[in-house]
Amino acid sequence: MRRLVSAGDVPELEDRLTGRLEFGTAGLRGILGAGPNRMNRAVARQATAGLARYLLKTDPDAASRGVVVGRDARRLSDEMAHDAAGVLAAHGIPALVAPEAAPTPHAAFGLKQLAAAAAVVVTASHNPPEYNGYKVYWGDGAQIVPPHDRGIAAEIEAAGPASGIPLLPEDEARSRGLWRDLPGSVGEGWLAGILGQQRHPSAGRDAVIVTTALHGVGGKWLGDALYRAGFGSVHPVPEQQTPDGRFPTVSFPNPEEKGALDLALALAERTRADLLLANDPDADRLAVGARDSSGRMRVFSGNETGVLLGHYALTQLSERPAKPLLLATIVSSSQLGRIARDLGARYEETLTGFKWLMNRALEVEAEEGASLVFAYEEALGYTVGDVVRDKDGVGAGVLFADLGGWCRSRGVTAWDYLAEIQRAHGLTVSSQKSVVRPGREGQQEIAGLMERLRKDPPVQVAGEKVVSLRDYDLGIVREGERERPTGLPRSNVLAFVLEGGARITVRPSGTEPKLKYYFERSEVPATGEALAATRERAEKRLREMEGAFGT
Repeated sequence: MRRLVSAGDVPELEDRLTGRLEFGTAGLRGILGAGPNRMNRAVARQATAGLARYLLKTDPDAASRGVVVGRDARRLSDEMAHDAAGVLAAHGIPALVAPEAAPTPHAAFGLKQLAAAAAVVVTASHNPPEYNGYKVYWGDGAQIVPPHDRGIAAEIEAAGPASGIPLLPEDEARSRGLWRDLPGSVGEGWLAGILGQQRHPSAGRDAVIVTTALHGVGGKWLGDALYRAGFGSVHPVPEQQTPDGRFPTVSFPNPEEKGALDLALALAERTRADLLLANDPDADRLAVGARDSSGRMRVFSGNETGVLLGHYALTQLSERPAKPLLLATIVSSSQLGRIARDLGARYEETLTGFKWLMNRALEVEAEEGASLVFAYEEALGYTVGDVVRDKDGVGAGVLFADLGGWCRSRGVTAWDYLAEIQRAHGLTVSSQKSVVRPGREGQQEIAGLMERLRKDPPVQVAGEKVVSLRDYDLGIVREGERERPTGLPRSNVLAFVLEGGARITVRPSGTEPKLKYYFERSEVPATGEALAATRERAEKRLREMEGAFGT
């Protein structure tokens, strides 16, 4: 008798069939494959049935408002988006479907512009090629947070197996008005909103710019936006401009990953580009580079870009709102907070993820009449104003080009501008380390590492005393014998603050099999000290912290 399953297949089968993908960062994300613990059409149908059932219970107007359905260009994105539209239609909820693959912020803007009840985007953002996902937005324009995520998850469980979930064929759904194309006005409105966020829309438009879409869906959108912004010398990386879910030139289509920008940097040298703009595959993230005063093209870190864009967005407003609001996450640089306080702006920190940033922005705006100017997270996510209630790599790309043009008109580089900010508000350096542990055993190991840190926290790091422990899972801050609440929703994150103000934060990733460590240190230049010397001193201490913490 022939064996159909070998012993080596058992762990893989157990991983696929034990449990199911759970709602994490505003939806689902996982490796493509068969089984409830993989991303596939059956899982997408079940998720959509859960969303539809929850909407019909909680929103009396859902059947008239509809749900926006978008997708990127990954494997099975088109099929899963098609299934999502059919399931929504079968529940009597109109599906407002993007006619082609488009950036995630395009769908998020469409939700807002059309006042839909929710939005679904089939995307795995910057994950490796074998992944896909399912992101959900609520009717306020932001990604879902509690209680909606829990409510949808409960309805997914109640929806039953995918074979029993009703699905209306496209032709029938269209004939009944339950499947409609997302209108072209959505894209036009999104680009108009992006262009309206420029601070100096005529300065330095002769700058040479290299862009890369990393085989994603942002290429034509960013190119069109830059052209409309007046930049006439834009050079996309040709090998990476066309959407391709295989990602043939990169092993990991994340602009943060080593080697991902090699082709863009090479093209920047051939064209002598002044600026470099790189989107991830669904164009909600952005990496940027600029030439420094020596003429070398250098890529900014996510925190450096956040500080640059945040300062620029706030200080170069033609008319400053009465209560400008800036936000960042607890693992992003604290420097934006110091800038906001120095310049009299409202500042908030949230848990990691734009779902928390944008929902908090909505709360502060409603409670205090504040106006969102800028929000960011260090993992290359930025949004300017309230055009999109999520990170927007195209909008941030246009603003960075605008910043670069303004710097050019002043005879300085973006790196010079960052130095100006650091001299005025102090210098902060940061780094990140990750421990990758895939599979169920990896999840258990990551959980064990977090538990050991929680039970036996360090009392000192690199010779500096730990003066504060922030346990966001317990919701407490411990300072000596005193405890106080964090004031944030609970999340499996630990932060250690040292006596000199340095900070180490540890958390499991919400989208990848990683345990992430974030290190940050701030230094104030001594009287007469060159900024380069201050940076060298700060980076030396940062490296000592990294080594002592044992990553």
